[in-house]
Amino acid sequence: MSSAITQTAQQSSKTTRRETSHTSQAVIHGVLLGVCCLFSYKLITELLTRSRFLPRDDQFLGGMWAVIATIFVFRCSYEESVRAALSRTSATLFSFALCFVYLLVFPFRPWGLVLLIAIGAIVLDLLGRSEDIITACITTAVVMVVAAISPQHAWKQPILRLIDTIVGIAIGVVGAWIALKLLRHTPSQSPSALPHAREESIRQ
Repeated sequence: MSSAITQTAQQSSKTTRRETSHTSQAVIHGVLLGVCCLFSYKLITELLTRSRFLPRDDQFLGGMWAVIATIFVFRCSYEESVRAALSRTSATLFSFALCFVYLLVFPFRPWGLVLLIAIGAIVLDLLGRSEDIITACITTAVVMVVAAISPQHAWKQPILRLIDTIVGIAIGVVGAWIALKLLRHTPSQSPSALPHAREESIRQ
């Protein structure tokens, strides 16, 4: 009887520690993600504001695009964030190259949007990068539609969105690294609640 009570108490204690650890992880991850997104937004909008040759709408768009890139790469482990950053970068560069070449020659047209999306999907699939198709096609759609909204110097849109993306990715990866460091020093950390952080600690 005493043994059963002791086991029950131990199990209850472990459950409590796991819940506390999971809560700490969620809070750290959520707060850092929010801070990183704010930093991405402010940094890009300030940079574009200082350029003085872009309309205000482009500045807000740049901030939004940087925030999206940060969210995309900010994962539960640093290793996952690096993989996401590499995937996002390669897919984005490919999409921007397609859009840049097109917009140097043609204005926005619906058929152009459809053509670039189709070309991107086919080429990436043939290259064995089918996991990048969604990111590349979404990027193409955004760049082309923005070019339609701001037709003057539309060819600049891929370049501007590339800058936004690079800044957002860099901040997201740094944020994931900071999260890993903080989780290592969380007193309530347990292997079951923080598998990714523990794996990263063992590797390093």
